[in-house]
Amino acid sequence: MPGGRLTQQERQQIALGLADSLPYAEIARRLDRPTSTITREVMRNGGPTGYRADLAHRATQQRTHRRRQAAPQGTQARTQPFGRDAEAVREYQETLTTVFMTSGLPKMMARVLGCLYTTDNGNLTASELSQRLQVSPASISKAITFLESMDLVRRERDERRRDRYVVDDDLWYQSMIRSARANDQFIETARQGVGILGPGTPAATRLENAARFLDFVSEGLIRAAEQGREVLYTRTGTASDSATKPSESADDGQTTAPTATA
Repeated sequence: MPGGRLTQQERQQIALGLADSLPYAEIARRLDRPTSTITREVMRNGGPTGYRADLAHRATQQRTHRRRQAAPQGTQARTQPFGRDAEAVREYQETLTTVFMTSGLPKMMARVLGCLYTTDNGNLTASELSQRLQVSPASISKAITFLESMDLVRRERDERRRDRYVVDDDLWYQSMIRSARANDQFIETARQGVGILGPGTPAATRLENAARFLDFVSEGLIRAAEQGREVLYTRTGTASDSATKPSESADDGQTTAPTATA
């Protein structure tokens, strides 16, 4: 597949594809690009209904210009740990942010979460997040408040009495339980409607079936989360790794974050 940034002509083809209601995968196939590239391009430039090729191209040029100006003092310009490629890390963080956005998170919340998940210790202060993302502290505060309400991050005080915002293994479990329990109100309300609309009527049957389905799925999610919780605390690696002497980098206190799969 061709590398490099999208050209203005490719962006025009994306706009035409969106106008024809083509799926991202089909647009990507026609341009011989990864689907993730097209998804990220559209989501960061107005979404499928607001995408404009000329505006997207101009915005990309402006972002590139700002990034070059900020690079000397930006954290991404610093030497990456474990010999990582700084540009590859930045591109991956953008991809992860896009995934969070397509799952329903607003852009700034997705950027904060993507930044935290690509940090080895899994926690940053508001000041550090603001510096890394080049946004105002107020934007960080708003994003953190939203993410905390969704059980996607938590805060803790460090030894200097600063708030640090943390993504840890158990948050996946807590978020899954919250998601399952979010159906409870609809289930209860749907079953109230059965009595009002009359048992056996088409409308009542529709509500009852929806309630039974969501009740079944929610209970299944909770059982699966309880049974799989220990997976969140299992270090990644192969069985052969345990038979070999740990490397120095594995003994320095660093842990590997679990990989979430769809």
